[in-house]
Amino acid sequence: MFDIFSYGFVTRAIIVGALVSLCASLIGTVLVLKRYSMIGDGLSHVGFGAITIGAAANLTPIYFALPMVIISAFILLKISSNSKISGDSAIAIISSSALAIGITVCSITGMNSDLNSYLFGSIIAIGRTDAVFAIVLSVVIISTFFIFYNKIFAVTFDEDFARATGTKANIYNMVIALLTALTVVIGMRIMGTLLISALIIFPSLTSMRIFKNFRGVIISSVAVSLVCFFIGMFISFGFNTPAGATVVLTNLLMFILFSIISKILKR
Repeated sequence: MFDIFSYGFVTRAIIVGALVSLCASLIGTVLVLKRYSMIGDGLSHVGFGAITIGAAANLTPIYFALPMVIISAFILLKISSNSKISGDSAIAIISSSALAIGITVCSITGMNSDLNSYLFGSIIAIGRTDAVFAIVLSVVIISTFFIFYNKIFAVTFDEDFARATGTKANIYNMVIALLTALTVVIGMRIMGTLLISALIIFPSLTSMRIFKNFRGVIISSVAVSLVCFFIGMFISFGFNTPAGATVVLTNLLMFILFSIISKILKR
């Protein structure tokens, strides 16, 4: 089993996956607390549509998807804050439309053979260029999150109070949207467009079963996300199961475990 680590694509998958898990756990906590957790799912569907269009146009799919997902994140933020359409409804409209576009493009161009790798992820799809791209974006996400940690904390818990104290909430909401978009893009290669949102949501929800303060949830989410990723990857390599799906199922089991522990502690 351990011989598999001699392969370059496995090493790249482990490094990229760990960084994606770290980024997703940080951003996920903010999204869940702001009741905007499904944005990851919506943006991943946008990413799928953008990737298929980029591939059909003979462009580098992931590079084409990046600006499209970022623009969509800002649009979702704008709609949810200034429109009569609720955030959940806006996400449903954009995500379903983008998914339909992606499927249609795949059908018309004959890319159906690549559909599964886009939807469910593939560890063998991560090349050296993709790995470098993901590492750079991960560093940007993590650095930005901690540089603006206090402001992000403020707009997450009480946006009105943050505005009253002079915090430019709109700017930091855009920062959150940008970081979410970047996390979704780098996560699509290993987790797939249908599963990356689970990696964003599960660790924070799991941590909130036991921890009640922001810092505690953040630290726990990072630990849970990384542990679940490594366990999921080992199971995937050992039993030849889909990597992304195995990581998500590991997160589900961890959520159940934390829920049981939470009930025991309350007795």
